[in-house]
Amino acid sequence: MGMPKDIGIIDCMLGIPEAEDRSDWFTAFRPLIKDEQTLQQFSMPAQYMFKDVPQTGHADDYVQWTVEQMDKHGIAKALIGWNENDTSRRAKAMYPDRFAFELPCDPNKGMEEVRRIKRIHAEVGLSAISVFPAGTLPQVAINHKYMFPLYACAVELDIPILLNVGIPGPRIPMETQKVEHLDEVCWFFPDLKIVMRHGAEPWEALAVKLMLKWPNLYYSTSAFAPKHYPKAIIDYANTRGAEKIIYAGYFPMGLSLERIMSDMENVPLKDEVWPKFLRDNAARVFKL
Repeated sequence: MGMPKDIGIIDCMLGIPEAEDRSDWFTAFRPLIKDEQTLQQFSMPAQYMFKDVPQTGHADDYVQWTVEQMDKHGIAKALIGWNENDTSRRAKAMYPDRFAFELPCDPNKGMEEVRRIKRIHAEVGLSAISVFPAGTLPQVAINHKYMFPLYACAVELDIPILLNVGIPGPRIPMETQKVEHLDEVCWFFPDLKIVMRHGAEPWEALAVKLMLKWPNLYYSTSAFAPKHYPKAIIDYANTRGAEKIIYAGYFPMGLSLERIMSDMENVPLKDEVWPKFLRDNAARVFKL
């Protein structure tokens, strides 16, 4: 059958641009960048990895523009980062059924960040929190003690945490995102739902082993064009991991929806896996 139509896709990594100029996307970890090409030429921090970074152009209303792009490609709902600004507030007010929110977090801020998470969750109703370990400043590893207050907070609020794992795209050190670090966290926090982001490469086989081991560990396909989904992940989704693999895109950060969905037609998932991958797993894990 291939990829089903009109399923009402849930995209677990999508963004609303703030403006045509998106150079502020990596302001938080710019001090970690040392190579001149990234600093002088890139409009997004891993631009060397993507052939055609989408150009959003000018829009009078980027919230409405984003929903129009979703409609073109059958995306019923998107998980987006919550920023305490007008764009996020308007997205929630104008399209409450189209957007769910995850909060990017900084483990270096300790209990101040825990209090912020709880405050925003009370105001917004967060579906998840997230951390980019290699992009924290200073860098904080997945299993570092600074992360534990965030993990405990996510368990208390009964929401998942999204973690970038594997070699980071930006030209910054990778040590903090080694997949092996997840083992200790999953052991110590058995009730914590963790969703891996950004591929887990080159340790995708280890990611599969850990998902087999730990019931609350999941994988999302963010930042990968479907033609480049790791074979180990596809094989796992088609066998014992049908409930564990979640669709996430990377629009407009690095991939166009046209590119994602045209590639998606050729992903060799079993017929019964497609609805779980495109919608059902996300709906269950993030309570959408």
